[in-house]
Amino acid sequence: MKQQQQSRLSLVIGALLLGILMASMDNSIVATAMGNIVGEIGGMDKFVWVTSAYMVAEMAGMPIFGKLSDMYGRKRFFIFGIIMFMMGSALCGTAQSITQLALYRAVQGIGGGALVPIAFTIMFDAVPLEKRGKLGGLFGAVFGISSIFGPLLGAYITDYIAWQWVFYINLPLGFVALFMIAAYYKESHERSKQPIDWAGAITLLGAVVCLMFALELGGKQLAWSSTPILSLFGGFVLLTAAFLYRETKAKEPIITFGLFKNRVYASSVVIGLFSGAAFIAASVYIPIFIQGVLGGSATNSGMVLLPMMLGSVVTATLSGNLMNRLSYRSIMISTLLLFMAGIILLSTLSPDSTRLEVTIYMILVGLGIGASFSVLGNACIHGLSYRQRGTASSTFNFLRSLGMTLGITVFGMIQNHAFSSRMSDLFSSGGPAPEALQMNDPHVLLSEQARSSIPTELLHHISEYLSGSITQTFAWALLPVIAACIATLFMGNSKLDSTAEQTEIAEEDEGTGEKRSLVEYSTVQ
Repeated sequence: MKQQQQSRLSLVIGALLLGILMASMDNSIVATAMGNIVGEIGGMDKFVWVTSAYMVAEMAGMPIFGKLSDMYGRKRFFIFGIIMFMMGSALCGTAQSITQLALYRAVQGIGGGALVPIAFTIMFDAVPLEKRGKLGGLFGAVFGISSIFGPLLGAYITDYIAWQWVFYINLPLGFVALFMIAAYYKESHERSKQPIDWAGAITLLGAVVCLMFALELGGKQLAWSSTPILSLFGGFVLLTAAFLYRETKAKEPIITFGLFKNRVYASSVVIGLFSGAAFIAASVYIPIFIQGVLGGSATNSGMVLLPMMLGSVVTATLSGNLMNRLSYRSIMISTLLLFMAGIILLSTLSPDSTRLEVTIYMILVGLGIGASFSVLGNACIHGLSYRQRGTASSTFNFLRSLGMTLGITVFGMIQNHAFSSRMSDLFSSGGPAPEALQMNDPHVLLSEQARSSIPTELLHHISEYLSGSITQTFAWALLPVIAACIATLFMGNSKLDSTAEQTEIAEEDEGTGEKRSLVEYSTVQ
């Protein structure tokens, strides 16, 4: 009987991992295929909406679905997430225009907003405490693996099959995950209905939409000082204020601010937000440096970032196994110091740096960030009751995603300003710039054709300027890393042990007042 339960638990874990893999791999696999997609269905001026629609729907959905899973159970919303993700994937493959594709990607994003946070929460509910560290490491490693596998798979599918299959591939994976979770996972705890905070959900959704579109369009399609962008930021501020006020009055708020009184949770959220912002800077600008400065011939970011992602998989897995022995703080501070060392070394790069040097620095960054994928997911629910876990996990994932989004924008502005100002100085008295560089866009240097059209001496100067702008960006990225390290010091000595599991965390069952321990709520059928 016990062996049968173990095998069924393995199937449940497999379903959760498939859900996380689909959602975390989706953006990277689609980004690789975008050139082929735009080439076939057009819409070059609108392709940014394809990514934006997914990210807006996913981020807005995370805290909402997390709260709903606390109120009505995890299983139904995880199944809902799989179905919506599959439905969106099937529709994306049939898109005849970029506008249709963006709308269908929003459907996918709704599903993605439910999959990731609820998958982690189900794992915490269903798995015995002594195995959570190891499985937490496995779940964290999936993020690193998807970062490598997504671009590679996307490139292969678009080159040898058809771009539609970057979406259709989710269907068989989704069906397998749907069957396994529906058949083998059972929540034994009955939930009574609670009022849904519709006003909180609507104001949160509006705030996220305003912020994401402002960040996506600002400095690209529209100037930062333009009326539409300023209006979007103004809408974000007003809706955020309305959301925060509403959450203090709601009986069942979408985000429970009382969670932030727990220093382990609050520290985990701050670490996730700042480390995510710094990590995205490395993920975006290392490939540009290798291809634009060193003249590397990597065809996609998956190959360029392979050393960093492998390093993150190693520490995500190792840290998960160490959580039963060491405190969250001990693990995080040691790995974040590696992360800081890697960022410092990246800020010293120059056109004379070798590929081996960059690879070593990338490995350090990967080793430094990997623990955050597994440890923080466990730490953010440490000591919380069943009905708080969904909210805690989803809020954590929402704020980490927000940190990455802000990181892309802020560091993009820093790098672009540094590069553009140096390019302007270069051509201010030396005649017009070559056609390939008219837009001051460093990405043109990633093209071998564009590089070959630039005189050698001029290319050398431009590579130096590009290198300087990127290393300056890495230097600024030290600030969020330092902030994350400081937040780690406030985590205390908590670790993944049996104390929280042995303690009966009081939860009042509606109408009965009966107290139950955590392990009673979720079982494997």
